[in-house]
Amino acid sequence: MTFFDILDILGTIAFAISGALSAMNRKLDLFGIFIIAFVTAIGGGTVRDILIGNTPVSWMQNTLNIYLIGGATTFSIIFRNKLNYLKTSLFLFDTIGLGIFTIIGVEAGIQANLQPIVSVALGAMTGCFGGVIRDILCNEIPVIFRKEIYATASIAGGICFMIMHSLSIHQNITYIGTTLFIILIRLLVVKYQITLPMFYIKSKTSS
Repeated sequence: MTFFDILDILGTIAFAISGALSAMNRKLDLFGIFIIAFVTAIGGGTVRDILIGNTPVSWMQNTLNIYLIGGATTFSIIFRNKLNYLKTSLFLFDTIGLGIFTIIGVEAGIQANLQPIVSVALGAMTGCFGGVIRDILCNEIPVIFRKEIYATASIAGGICFMIMHSLSIHQNITYIGTTLFIILIRLLVVKYQITLPMFYIKSKTSS
């Protein structure tokens, strides 16, 4: 098992827990919790694999991911009362998953010999789309469409990955450095409430 495989496992677990916590926050039943955890963990990777023609998609070829998701979800349910601050836990696991899955997506683009900008886009899709599906199923506006800096952190991490890769920095250092960079961005923007500007059309009021 390579270091990359270990990161994939950690990312799957983190996103599965994130999905399970989100579902429990919405008071879904047992089946709903498992479904939300599953789509959160595999949604981004599925979109990525379909786009680059890697079919059957990765979770169909490697059933370990299914067992990991099931185990992580069961863990979340059993220890839900130990996770006293569900919102904090949700943010933490979601941020870890974002960091890890972003580099997995960028690496997939590199392995497919795609242009750097496309590889960065694949990284953002892999990191964000599972959360998009999760939020839609939980009847929420996806976090990447709100003012909170989320997809932007993923894109910045993807660019960081490409720069380190072009400089021939050791692969494992690139993986760890990029993941920590994305996590750091998310922590800082939340701590200091940094947001992207919002634009909207003023509605005309009747006289």
